[in-house]
Amino acid sequence: MAGKKILMLAGDFSEEYEIFVFEQAMMAVGHTVDVVCPDRKAGEILKTSLHDFEGDKTYTEKPGHNYTLSKSFSAVKPDKYDAVYIAGGRGPEYIRIDKGVQKIVRHFHEADKPIFTICHGVQVLVAVPETIRGKEVAGLEFCEPEVTAVGGIYIDVPPTGPKAAHVDGKLVSAKGWPGLAAFIRECLGVLGTEIHHGKVKGARKPAAKRNGARAGNGARATA
Repeated sequence: MAGKKILMLAGDFSEEYEIFVFEQAMMAVGHTVDVVCPDRKAGEILKTSLHDFEGDKTYTEKPGHNYTLSKSFSAVKPDKYDAVYIAGGRGPEYIRIDKGVQKIVRHFHEADKPIFTICHGVQVLVAVPETIRGKEVAGLEFCEPEVTAVGGIYIDVPPTGPKAAHVDGKLVSAKGWPGLAAFIRECLGVLGTEIHHGKVKGARKPAAKRNGARAGNGARATA
């Protein structure tokens, strides 16, 4: 199966794990990911943040790694992509009011193509309410009032573990970066990506077995 093209929408201080981990996981299985930010060009730096959960009533925020954008926002042609992904963190709060972002998200909804969102990413969908009206969607629990206000059905998934992501048709969502493994698994499923486990290529037999085979009957060891 040919790799898919995924468009990632991010902003300043979007969650770094939800950018880097998602991008690298998709690239590892042959997909292409273009990361864009409104009013930014390819090669410009996006500042990211790291949100953590340290026993307080809400999350803490620390500086993340800088990310070099791979594509200019003005050059995006949504019809060239198979899916859109919205990273969480603080970025969604401001990119959601950008008319270009709303137009992109609306394209994927109207074309019935996969939409992936995690953590605060659901705030972008709230700005295009038809994308979640009547649909089940997960996100950081603090986004629940926004989701229900526009007619979405908030699903409180576990923060981590095998059930940390939710699927409603072609909409995949999750609470935050601790659930990235389950989230990525479900995104791959919606994309039609199958991963099969088999023998490790190039693996060699243990030395003791190879030597024993030679000594016992002259048989030749093979890798």
